[in-house]
Amino acid sequence: MLTLDSDRPSKGPFPPAGTHFTPGSWGRAPAGPARYHPDVGPKAREVDGSNREYVQYDQVDKPQTYRFAEASDQSEAFDDDFVVRTCDLSLARGTAAEQAELAETLGAALREIGFAILVDTGVDPAIYQEAEAATFRLFEDCELEEKLRYRAARHGSVNQGYFPIRETSDIHPDLVEGWVFCRRAFALDLSAPPRLRDFWPSDDFEPIFRRLCLAHEALVLPVMAALLGALGQDPSSFDERLMAPSFGLRLNYYPPLSESDDASGAGRLLGHEDVNLFTLLPAPRVEGLQVLNRKNAKWVRLDAPPGALVLNTGDYMQRISNDVFPSTTHRVSKPFDPEIGRQRRATFPLNVYLREQEVLEVLPGLGEPRYPPVKAITFHTRSTSKFYGDDYAVHD
Repeated sequence: MLTLDSDRPSKGPFPPAGTHFTPGSWGRAPAGPARYHPDVGPKAREVDGSNREYVQYDQVDKPQTYRFAEASDQSEAFDDDFVVRTCDLSLARGTAAEQAELAETLGAALREIGFAILVDTGVDPAIYQEAEAATFRLFEDCELEEKLRYRAARHGSVNQGYFPIRETSDIHPDLVEGWVFCRRAFALDLSAPPRLRDFWPSDDFEPIFRRLCLAHEALVLPVMAALLGALGQDPSSFDERLMAPSFGLRLNYYPPLSESDDASGAGRLLGHEDVNLFTLLPAPRVEGLQVLNRKNAKWVRLDAPPGALVLNTGDYMQRISNDVFPSTTHRVSKPFDPEIGRQRRATFPLNVYLREQEVLEVLPGLGEPRYPPVKAITFHTRSTSKFYGDDYAVHD
């Protein structure tokens, strides 16, 4: 028997039908549809779902309307002329004037669409090649029974562990398997090294992905400094909070699309916004990433050169920037060419957070704050309970 969200009690208030939800309001929309639990198999009814069914979970303003998966009838509008701006991250290692130039160009890119392409990052491309090969090996060589031993569960703010295909969220049957590793899964703090088998099916995976995390961790402070500079803040004001930052490395494995996958109408990864400060995504080799331009409600097919990083700002950043930097909707769709869809695809974005007891507060000098201060764990889990169910949220 299928269990639906309407069959279980909500932990939030139950407002009257027709209630208008504002960012930060909490509870279930009474007139909204029931949702499948993640353990009940394919969620076919959600293939045509839209974000407006779940706006009550949003903790920042998100006026846009979009489908979770690209429409099969090609009814959605695309902006093939829009180009996401490219920024030279080597400027962060330059003079004060060059750092100011980076802040200006990166700030302009993010104000425009919430995404930027970073080049000259200083990361060895071999690290990405190694991580891609290891991602394929992790998902393809481990038996499902072994992977399910690491089934995802909330630890602090973040749902960490393995997500089976079609079960990365409650609200859409994504055609992807996922695996999230946070800082505690890596031998980064030598005073308290992890028990690797608590997180990894084989010990040899951890050093590979640790190298990836360290390479990206070195970019966190320079990127944050540029963002703060663009907002007129002291570029070093978050240095202490982002030393040894809280992060989530998400490995995404997209198996080759079968005929039944193609016919299902499901997307490879549903339209969503990231709940973090920002994300660092090595440029995917296989197409599919689409970004929603809020200004014209058209989708942009994003293509970044090999070795580049795709940067996007998330809900934490939209909150503390008082909506200056948007948390932009993106999704992974099936490739335009069916032959490319028969290729496997792997991505390994690093999500950068604040520690769960830190307070998200609008930065000074950005106008009247639109949002009150809130603990990161409360903000994060209320936002992501849209994907995992109301009982996922942590309440003060």
